[in-house]
Amino acid sequence: MANDSSDTPSKRKCLGADCENDAGDLQCPTCLKLGVKDSYFCSQDCFKKNWSQHKALHKTDQGKPQNGIIHRIITPGLVSDPDPVTAAYNPFPTFSYPPGTIRPVYPLSPRRTVPKSIPHPDWAETGIPRGELRLNRSKIAILDAKGQEAMRKVCALAREVLDITAAALKPGVTTDYLDDVCHKACVERNSYPSPLNYNNFPKSLCTSVNEVVCHGIPDQRVLLDGDIINLDISLYHEGYHADVNETYYVGDRAKANPDAVTVIETTRECLDKAIELVKPGTPIRDFGRVIEQHAKSRGCSIIATWGGHGINTEFHPPPWIPHYAKNKAVGVCKPGMAFTIEPILTLGKPREVYWPDKWTNVTADGRLTAQFEHTLLVTETGVENLTAANENSPGGPVQMPTTNETAAANSTSDASSGLPISSQVTSQGMER
Repeated sequence: MANDSSDTPSKRKCLGADCENDAGDLQCPTCLKLGVKDSYFCSQDCFKKNWSQHKALHKTDQGKPQNGIIHRIITPGLVSDPDPVTAAYNPFPTFSYPPGTIRPVYPLSPRRTVPKSIPHPDWAETGIPRGELRLNRSKIAILDAKGQEAMRKVCALAREVLDITAAALKPGVTTDYLDDVCHKACVERNSYPSPLNYNNFPKSLCTSVNEVVCHGIPDQRVLLDGDIINLDISLYHEGYHADVNETYYVGDRAKANPDAVTVIETTRECLDKAIELVKPGTPIRDFGRVIEQHAKSRGCSIIATWGGHGINTEFHPPPWIPHYAKNKAVGVCKPGMAFTIEPILTLGKPREVYWPDKWTNVTADGRLTAQFEHTLLVTETGVENLTAANENSPGGPVQMPTTNETAAANSTSDASSGLPISSQVTSQGMER
């Protein structure tokens, strides 16, 4: 560590975490080379103790984002005063958050705009999906050939946008940066990001990290090696909507976490098993049976609040697609029907808590959740997965952990939340 006594104030606080000492003349040599000022510590030992955290500052100036990456981890406590360096703050300082790793990191970036030349859905200005409110919930639309081709087109674009956004995933990026990537990709494809201002949702993408069940609002939180994240992409193109989401591992630590692998891969398989049932004549209620059966076989629970839905010229028309067994959904699959199946699983009990933003809902005990979704078209002979991944799509399955690996994880703690695996769990889940 360098000793730079030039122009040093008589009293300066040490940068060591939780260190109350005044700083001496010892300054980080890397910061000196980069021209970063005021990186003083009280002693060599304090500098060494804080090195792993401090070195994250070296790729950016004073913790500000650079190409969507914040190299200084921001985790504001229950205080409303903005961080003096980053201006980050907790918008709900009096809210009693349940256990878990995720907290909001505000301010939110300004609402992103979509050129007027791109067709907008009816909620773009008012936030109210008036078309959906007028729908007959017992009438399921059957698409003609023209409508089916329009769905193929919009869904292909949605897959492109999801893959582009997922390719930007890595430790250090913020969820707001991912929202920017998604938004730009939609606009480049002459498409409107369907979530934007839908019932006043403020962003173009839902980013649900770790214990967030769904509808997480992109903000200034930095993704860490070991996180898992669901990217929920929806877009509106030439009068039709598409909807697709996947859960991804952030960094190698996530792939090495047996709990993360179990919940992600089980959810992926649940969706695949449900899609195998889709064909003319299949009762809509049957999807939930196979999903719940497979989830329970892996020790996972279904978050039953949220379900799949029809999709066409409206974002969330009928039918409603439950993901749990013994449901009372009516109707059978018919050629020309387009809908989503999108199960959400958790490692704990299906109970959730809403944040004051009225969108973000998290498991009550901080346990991990995962979700996968595809838009499907019933054909004369079976099903067409309109949002299927291709060989170049990011993500993909990871080998399930062995019984010994799972037992070892359960004897210690959930790597993503730091909570004992034995502690009670909860969550529930989807659609507004």
